[in-house]
Amino acid sequence: MMSANLDDLPAAVRYALETTRATTACPFHDGVIIRVGDDAAESHAYERAKRIVRSDGTAFEADALRDEIGRQLKLAADGRCPKCDGTGPAG
Repeated sequence: MMSANLDDLPAAVRYALETTRATTACPFHDGVIIRVGDDAAESHAYERAKRIVRSDGTAFEADALRDEIGRQLKLAADGRCPKCDGTGPAG
């Protein structure tokens, strides 16, 4: 499991997506995040992220969580690593 600064919205969402297996990191290419494509896992990630409490005792706003989850899922590779399958930049 990754360590995360759960006071930081992008880090908290990344943690929720990874721990629910909605996304995964490519084991061969650092920095490549893969969207698994499991709607239930993505919904579960949102529910998990809603329950994250920051160090000041507050939770993130629901709209901010939805926006950040959408942003991270949009940036993730769809289903497989583009570097591994040859459709992305070499690296």
